[in-house]
Amino acid sequence: MRLRLVPETTDIDFFKYRRSTFGVSMVLMVLSLVVWAVMGLNFGIDFRGGTTIRTQSTEAVDVGAYRDAIAPLGLGDVTITEIFDPSFDEDQNVAMVRIQAQEGQESVTAETIAEVETALQQVDPSITFPSVESVGPKVSGELIQTAFIAVAASLAAILFYIWLRFEWQFSVGAVVALFHDVVLTIGLFSLLQIRFDLATIAAILTIIGYSINDTVVIFDRLRENLIKYKQRALQDVMNLSVNETLSRTVMTSGTTLIALIALLILGGDVIRGFVFAITWGVVVGTYSSVYVAKNVVLWLGVKRDWSKPDANQGNQFANIDA
Repeated sequence: MRLRLVPETTDIDFFKYRRSTFGVSMVLMVLSLVVWAVMGLNFGIDFRGGTTIRTQSTEAVDVGAYRDAIAPLGLGDVTITEIFDPSFDEDQNVAMVRIQAQEGQESVTAETIAEVETALQQVDPSITFPSVESVGPKVSGELIQTAFIAVAASLAAILFYIWLRFEWQFSVGAVVALFHDVVLTIGLFSLLQIRFDLATIAAILTIIGYSINDTVVIFDRLRENLIKYKQRALQDVMNLSVNETLSRTVMTSGTTLIALIALLILGGDVIRGFVFAITWGVVVGTYSSVYVAKNVVLWLGVKRDWSKPDANQGNQFANIDA
């Protein structure tokens, strides 16, 4: 007997409160933009600029001890990462200490670097500092611009793909949902002042990919049902399509969240921002696939006279038991 997380057939009216759910989503988007404009983002070293100190020691790297030694200096955002390389000798232990640029300074001063080195030498007297590199405000500004261009380009590419794959109404609905996910994620990071760096941009791009995957699965089932049930109201066909793919959605989102929550709890500080963004994105992306993308399509309307050679094309993953 197989375990089912969702009954084999469900009849949930997902669009009973479509105006309320869509209204709440739009309000949250506006609030996120307001919070972003007022509070700004807590940019990490990638976007703010700073200095990277490479350390090398014969003793094993103790990231916690390094961080405790540097903390009293009050340098703000400090990231410590142990480096692994097959070419390293057995007694060659390498770490990267990244320090954000201080207020009113173009880069971390030589005096500050000397203080950091002294603090680390108290933890490990054998430690050496082979290199020190700085990232200035100009480079950081270019990274911010490039990051947002990457997000915008991904949204534009998805808009074009969905337009070709389905209809323009589907394309608009998908991009509005993705924009909703991105804005809410940025708004949450701004509200909680979680460090926003290149890893967060990677997480946002991952969220976009995950969300559009769920949206396309439901869209494909919707198109098949629109051909099959030509006389049924569009809202009823949408409800049927979401219910038929609900098992797949629950299984995919549920198993993903199990892995992400484990990483969130046990993964450590270095990847916590990245994992938190994806965890939030899985939740909000699953929500937006139904309550944003489908609401937009329902509002715009679709034509009902499509033809498709293979009625099962694109649906091979939609009937998974969960």
